[in-house]
Amino acid sequence: MLTLYGAKGSGAAAVEAALLIAEVRFQWVEAASWEPGPGLEALKRVNPLAQIPTLVLEDGAVMTESAAILIWLGLRHPASGLLPADYEQAIRGLTFIAANCYAAIGVIDYPERFCSDCDKATGERMRTGTKARLHEYWSMFADNFPFLKNGHVGALELLAAVVSRWSGTRAHFKANRPAFHGQLERIEEDPRIAAVFKRHWP
Repeated sequence: MLTLYGAKGSGAAAVEAALLIAEVRFQWVEAASWEPGPGLEALKRVNPLAQIPTLVLEDGAVMTESAAILIWLGLRHPASGLLPADYEQAIRGLTFIAANCYAAIGVIDYPERFCSDCDKATGERMRTGTKARLHEYWSMFADNFPFLKNGHVGALELLAAVVSRWSGTRAHFKANRPAFHGQLERIEEDPRIAAVFKRHWP
């Protein structure tokens, strides 16, 4: 059985939802670098970087990086529809989110990691500027990537629904891309995965 390490409200929600759609059995281990305890210690044993999501495969191999895990699941379980048959643009979109949106959120959450001698005022300026750029990235995504085609929920839709939960992105979409905001809500209402989103974001 696969083992998924993650925490409530984290990127592991996208992988959890994908595993349910693919009908793959897994066990969940609550763990995060900011939550000391047995879960974190177990996570460190398989991934010393303590990243979540971390997915341990049946043979003990370790997968990290949300986009990579979702692509792997889609390729391993083609009948799930996590990746479409013409999956080039889906992989491009997953990589866009990982490289641009996820990366910007890292700066917003931890500006001191990206600034030498970072005082509070500088950190706040970094947060404000990066958040504005993040919302620009999301607008580009909404305008340029094929999404929720024929109502189908795949890996790209799952990652967008999860990562857009952070840093004020949903409010940005509601004000500036209301149709796309509605698409994200429809993804979360999919009966196969609605319980996942309700658990992570009650």
